[in-house]
Amino acid sequence: MREGYKILQGNTPTLTDIKADFDEEIQTGEFIRRLLTLTTKERLQDVFPSLLNDVNNLISTWGPQGTVDPFTELYKLVFQVTVRMATCSELADDPEAVSRLWGLYQTVEKGTTPAAILFPRFPSSGRKARDKATADLFVMLLSYVELRRNAKVPSSDAIDVLLSGGAPTNEIIECFIIGVIFAGVVNTGMNVCWVLLYLRRDLTWKTRATAEVQQLMAKHATSLSKSDPLHKRLASIPVSAWEAGMPVADALIRETLRLTSGGGVALQRNMDNAVTIGGKSIARGDFLAYLLEDVHFDASIYSDPYTFDPGRYEAGREEDKRAPFAYLGWGIGRHPCAGMKVAKLEMKVVLALFLAGFDYDIVDGAGWPLTAVPEIDRNDIHLARPLQPCTIKFKRTEE
Repeated sequence: MREGYKILQGNTPTLTDIKADFDEEIQTGEFIRRLLTLTTKERLQDVFPSLLNDVNNLISTWGPQGTVDPFTELYKLVFQVTVRMATCSELADDPEAVSRLWGLYQTVEKGTTPAAILFPRFPSSGRKARDKATADLFVMLLSYVELRRNAKVPSSDAIDVLLSGGAPTNEIIECFIIGVIFAGVVNTGMNVCWVLLYLRRDLTWKTRATAEVQQLMAKHATSLSKSDPLHKRLASIPVSAWEAGMPVADALIRETLRLTSGGGVALQRNMDNAVTIGGKSIARGDFLAYLLEDVHFDASIYSDPYTFDPGRYEAGREEDKRAPFAYLGWGIGRHPCAGMKVAKLEMKVVLALFLAGFDYDIVDGAGWPLTAVPEIDRNDIHLARPLQPCTIKFKRTEE
């Protein structure tokens, strides 16, 4: 799978981009095990108040009302909480350091163009900028890994967990952190933007989702009063309740992923002996590609497949069960997305803060309300921005 994405997407930097003798295989051997170690329920509960505090701090910079580009500001928000989850407090608590890391991340992302994928070693200005940003990323992260390695008092931060879990080298930890950031920010950021856009133009589901958030707080945030800050009340809700007690949010996220992933491609390289699939021989070393749109927009499975309809997953309809492997939003089979738990949690947190603390609308570039959700740019495989200008106009109703 890694080889397919490396060739046909190529956005996540590795040490081989700047250091030819680094064995890239060490990046992937235990990546999932390390990720699962960092996303246990106990650790998520431990870091959860800090995540909510991070989200609130960034949202507070928007002011009490105004207009924001969700595909910039919400990406920054997801970036911050991903840095919190994957690194250490010394980095996550430093806004200037996070801002610098964000800038390097953006440089690498912008350097991943179709031309760069087709001609990965062509020394263009974009390639040079991407290589420099990659080197700067590793140098910057190295300083924090060494800081935590030499710390006299261990912490429960991610880098310390990785060190205590047997990660043998700084390089392995750096590669892991960068892998988490690049995988998590793009997908989670994209979908948290679109779920808010879809929801604003479907008032029935917006009402249901808002009621669910209020019920969640009424049931679990009992140690605090309504006069306490919203983010603190949300932080007092157990992670287990966020995971199991929000079926409406789960349906919203599931439907959003179906729509946003439609232009995506599942990629894998055959690293075993030749195999025959559908009458075609797939030789060792060949790449396989599967367009998710073939199933996610199949009208024989999903009624009116281009319409946002979270009710299609509810009991009595369950359209995603009409055919084997009819839903591929989180992957399928033995290896679904290892970061699914954290991604869902992050999206639910942002959704809850918006529904409980904001009045908002989606507007065009001139500030006029959009009557319909704009179309997704299917050629923008990383950010999936709208085809037309679209921003969120908001007024904060509760802090």
